[in-house]
Order: sequence, then structure tokens, then C-alpha cells
Amino acid sequence: MHGILRFMILALAGAALPAMAATAADDGYTMADFAKVPKIDAHLHLHGPSQAAFVALAREDNFRALTINVDYPDFPPLDVQRSVARAAAQAYPAQIAWVATFGTKGFEQPGWTEATLRDLDEAIAAGAVGVKVWKNIGMDLRDKRGQLVMVDDPRLGPLFAGLAQRGVMVLGHQGEPHNCWLPLEQMTVNTDREYFSHHPAYYMFQHPEMPGYEQQMAARDNLLAQHPRLRFVGVHMASLEWDVDRLGRWLDDHPGARIDVAARIGQIQYQSQRDPQRVRNFFIRYQDRVMYGSDLAQSAGETDADFAGSLDTVWRRDWRYFNTSDSVQVPELDQPVRGLALPRAVVDKLYHANAELAYPQAWQAPQS
Repeated sequence: MHGILRFMILALAGAALPAMAATAADDGYTMADFAKVPKIDAHLHLHGPSQAAFVALAREDNFRALTINVDYPDFPPLDVQRSVARAAAQAYPAQIAWVATFGTKGFEQPGWTEATLRDLDEAIAAGAVGVKVWKNIGMDLRDKRGQLVMVDDPRLGPLFAGLAQRGVMVLGHQGEPHNCWLPLEQMTVNTDREYFSHHPAYYMFQHPEMPGYEQQMAARDNLLAQHPRLRFVGVHMASLEWDVDRLGRWLDDHPGARIDVAARIGQIQYQSQRDPQRVRNFFIRYQDRVMYGSDLAQSAGETDADFAGSLDTVWRRDWRYFNTSDSVQVPELDQPVRGLALPRAVVDKLYHANAELAYPQAWQAPQS
């Protein structure tokens, strides 16, 4: 799962750079506001048998969470992921919501679509607020002839038609960051170099026989054209993280779609090192379409306390970047990046209001 990396605990630079604009300084949050503002991490992966440590931290930091199931071989089996997520949401309904997913085994067999939709109906009845479709479709899944199956494949069409008919939110991770198709030395962030060095199967620069970046994006966009009623979140900034102008055009072309920033903030910070106002303008212009997410997951052998510590570090570092004009040291880049100092109204949407609208059944406190 790209972006699920053990983030180094780095000291944050204390010196602040001048504010980008007087209005930002006058109408922005500070680090002192971090725990006061309600926040949602709309993209992480809770796998531990107990969420007590996570919930304690989340309450302290004023966070709620959307935990997402993924058909990823490094994660627990799908039935285990679902069981853990369902139990966590039932135990902490005001704190945790969850997203289901589906396996692709047997997708060519008669009855697969119907069985998969029945399974997802059961997940939704059990509280799932969305369905994740992962990059294995388009980068790994092959049919009985050995041909790669893209996400807009007609054989998958009835599944997405069924999800559109049900009004289910679909979270789509198609393709990879643009860096995936570049040599390591040309990649823009350290975390991409680290990830693709350790996951060569998904490092497309080494697999010229595979579909290119633009083919992956075209397949996703063709899926949305085929199913215009499909509710859709392009997770990981819709894999257009490398160019906020192009991402903005994609949002213009798909007015019903949303995105999250999970595991792509580093690529945004790379751009804001070079043109901070352009990046800041993007978040202001598309303030109703973007959700915060970290994409962190508890790795095997990691203690609950260590996972909570990693989350707290990342949450606070990201808050500093979005809310202040401080110079922030981040693991993705060798040089510090200046924070965007976004207005409060924009931050409120980024950090909770947009997720609340996207997932209206999530985070429901039990009735007294």
C-alpha cells in the first residue's frame, strides 16, 4: 500500500517564515488550536485487535477516523479486515467509521457480480459507509488469457453499475504517483523512492510492458464516464498529486467527485516549495472537494502505543503545514517547506466538514 510508511519522528523547525498574506495570518488557526478543532482522518487503516490506544489518542487530538479495507497482500485477509473494522466501529461509533472492499478472485465466473454485490450489501448493512476499489485492478489482476484487466473493463461494469444504483460511495485508487514511472533519481519525494525501491512489482519504470500512467488515468476517467451516477472519491489526490493545476482541471471535469490528500502531502509540499501561492490557491478554490487523510496503518509487530505515537507526529506535522506559515521539516523532502496558512473556513472543510458530507452515515453517536 503506497504511502503506508513508518514516518520518522523529526524535530520540527521552530522558526516561522513571514505569513503569505495578512488575511491568512488574521484568519488562520495556530498550533495552539490543534486539539480544539474537530478533525477527521478520512483515510487510514486500523488493523489491531484493540483500538483503545488509538481512540485515546484520537479523543485527545480531537480526531475521528475512517478505516479502509483494501485487497492488499501485505494487509490481513479481507474477512479479518472487515471483522476488525466492523468491531471497531461498533465499539466506538462516534469515533470510527469504516469502508469495505471486495476480492477479485473468480471475477470471470458466472454469478461473481451478484455474489460480490450481495457481500457488499451485507457490509453496508453492517455499517460500512463506502467501498474501496484498489490499484490491483489495472496493475495486477489478469484474466484467464493472461491479459491485464483495467478498471473500466466491461466485465466489471455491472459491479460498478450496481454500486451506482445503490448510491454507495466508491473510493478509487487507480494507478500510482507520477513518480512511479520515473527513474529513482528523478522522483520528487523521498518516500516514493523508498516505497518503489521496496515494492518493485509496482514500480512501473521497471515494467515498460505494463500500461503507462496516462493509460491508468484514462481507464479511471472512462469508468466515471460509463457510470455518471457513481459517487466517487479519488483517494491519494486521484493520482494527480504531481500537478495541482491538472488536478484542478480533473475536478472541474468531474464536478461530483471528491479527493483526499492521503499519502500525497509530500508531493504537494514539493510543489509548494517552488510556488506556494499556486498550491494555496488550489486548496482555497477547491475547498469543498478535498478531505484530509494520513494513510497510516499499524504494521505487524508495532505496538499500539508506537502506532499512536506515529499518528500523533504525522497529524501535528500536517496541521502545522496546512495551518501556519512555519518552516516545516518533513520526511518526504530534504529541505523544509513553508506552511500554507490556509483560512479557517478552508481548514474546517478540509479537516472535517467535507468528510461529514461525503459519509453522512459515519460517526453516529449512539442514541441515549
